[in-house]
Amino acid sequence: MPILNAMLSDNQRFLSIDVFRGMDVALMIVVNSLGSHSTAYSPLLHAKWNGFTLTDLVFPTFLFVVGNSLALSLPKYQALGASAVLSKIGKRTLLIFLLGVLLGWFPFVRYNDAGEWTFKALENIRVFGVLQRIALGYGLAALIIYFLKPAAIRWFCVLALLGYWILLHVFGDLSLEGNAVLKLDAWLIGTAHMYKGEGIPFDPEGLFSTLPAIVNVIAGYWAVQWLIKKSFSLESLLQLCFMGAFLIAGSCAWDLVLPWNKKLWSSSYVLLTVGIDLIVLAFLAYLIDYLKKARWTYFLEVFGKNTLAIYIFSGVFVKLLLLVRVGDQSLYSWAFETLIVSWLGKYHGSGVFGALVMLICCIIGWWMDKKKIYIRV
Repeated sequence: MPILNAMLSDNQRFLSIDVFRGMDVALMIVVNSLGSHSTAYSPLLHAKWNGFTLTDLVFPTFLFVVGNSLALSLPKYQALGASAVLSKIGKRTLLIFLLGVLLGWFPFVRYNDAGEWTFKALENIRVFGVLQRIALGYGLAALIIYFLKPAAIRWFCVLALLGYWILLHVFGDLSLEGNAVLKLDAWLIGTAHMYKGEGIPFDPEGLFSTLPAIVNVIAGYWAVQWLIKKSFSLESLLQLCFMGAFLIAGSCAWDLVLPWNKKLWSSSYVLLTVGIDLIVLAFLAYLIDYLKKARWTYFLEVFGKNTLAIYIFSGVFVKLLLLVRVGDQSLYSWAFETLIVSWLGKYHGSGVFGALVMLICCIIGWWMDKKKIYIRV
């Protein structure tokens, strides 16, 4: 959900964008680090298939804020010429994608059912994932925005959402077992390289469903371009809210024939998440940039200033807790059961455990900020 400071922190003028990004990263760490997904409150879990929860908003919001920062960084590179722009976009896309593959492969070993350490074979590593989708979403959106005129970009968004809807129906159905996303990934990379957490090989960050996700990035770009053009005026903020409400209403109508589905990244889901993000961004910009009420923001700024480092640290930290053994269970499970469940219970404790991991990440981010250490890609 989660990401590059070079893309995401090229803004010192608009604190609301940093805060929005930090808010999303903090929530992403919480929902990724729950003590137990089987006993967590439903807003902290993804919808099982069709439907929508708070957690289902996290990843598309991450793509939206990538677009926010793209609106601030891309103009700086356009004066360098097409070859320089293409080089920067290509290098960032490739590097983020590779970081995603490595993070998915880490810690490179696992503890098997026989109680033995085994190496995670390359032929079984997952190809797609969160960082990989961010890489592809950023790279493709940046190219579209750089080469196409505004009218053509709008047509791309319309055709991408409508075309994706049609293709889902033509080449499969909307079930877990029969959808077109699964079929394309199985053909392209093989089931051994796909996510196994759904009970069957199926990747919710697959290649085909990246098509509508590009629209989330472009929408984030458009939103900040609009605010800059209108000098963050009150009128522009209200217009963002109206547009957000319009998209939410449209998504509700579309949901009747194409359900909200994060794992398929359905077109109705794109409209819903973009609509919500427009309203949240407008509110934060009104509060922070328009009214100048920013005394409360530093906690979230910490996450926004070192997004890449904090996100990767959170993933590595959790995986190490899962790797280390305490008796017949992982250190992760032991810490949850011993330190949290014993006095809060499993349902309250699941969210609290995730919040504690998030606070540990915040401390790391705070230390890096004080030391002026910023990881940029």
